[in-house]
Amino acid sequence: MTDVDLDSLLDDLDDDVATELSVKPEVVDKGHDLDLEKLPIAARRWHKLRDAVAVIADLKSSTQLGLNKHAASTASIYEASTGGVVQIFDEFDADFVAIQGDGAFALFWGQHRRARAICAGITIKTFSHKHLTPRLEKKWPDLPETGLKVGVANSPLLVKRVGVPRTDHQEPVWAGRAVNYAAKAAQQADRHEMIVSGSIWDWVADNDYLAVSCPCGLGPSANIWQDVTIEKVPESDGDREGKLLTSYWCATHGAEYCQAILDGQKRRDDVTDQRTTAIQQEMRRAIRFKAAEVRRDRQARFAGLR
Repeated sequence: MTDVDLDSLLDDLDDDVATELSVKPEVVDKGHDLDLEKLPIAARRWHKLRDAVAVIADLKSSTQLGLNKHAASTASIYEASTGGVVQIFDEFDADFVAIQGDGAFALFWGQHRRARAICAGITIKTFSHKHLTPRLEKKWPDLPETGLKVGVANSPLLVKRVGVPRTDHQEPVWAGRAVNYAAKAAQQADRHEMIVSGSIWDWVADNDYLAVSCPCGLGPSANIWQDVTIEKVPESDGDREGKLLTSYWCATHGAEYCQAILDGQKRRDDVTDQRTTAIQQEMRRAIRFKAAEVRRDRQARFAGLR
């Protein structure tokens, strides 16, 4: 039986809180390069990333999947969905990955962080729509409507390893908007959808391979992204006015476009007026234009750190 001296435990915790709040911890600016192996746990020292992109994937209706199912069947659903998401994160060189029940989240920093993160997010929604869900529905026709939902956001982050020294009870703790906003975006999305914050959209909008569809069908179109307000993001934050992606990787052009994005390419010969027209339309919408100004002001404040 476990013996716990409750009074001593609470007294020790109270002393720890008093000590932590009495003096500000040290913050070490790591720029865009972070080594997780060097994160302290005992020292009161946090490491700061100047910019990181969070991608969060959740499984819709996950709490209902276990109803009227054998345990092994429920386990196979979780393994197929979450296991697939983690494999995708690994393929796109995520710098940190954590599994959270019915989903997972990844952080991308350093070179090509936005490209790697966005490509991972689109791959997850494509996997969900074209591969995961069709197989689940074929095997269990009465399965609750399910599929992966994706949210993407970015911001500076503070990180420190928190827990009990010299034990397995310790993990990196990430402080900053990116993880929080990506989670809120994923919660609001429906299955097979990806919602990105306003700051991520600013970067996407300048890339023809992302902002405009491939020429299949009716030709290149900027209508693959829809306006969305991320309701749980504060109204004063420009990231609240984001975008929702309705399309997936094309079977014909998907691999080519994905690699072009990862290689840092931005312009397509078959795209002329579509991107310009989309930007002009967005500028005419007062709320979204004001949100973009807020984001630009925030970027300007961080300009000396970039």
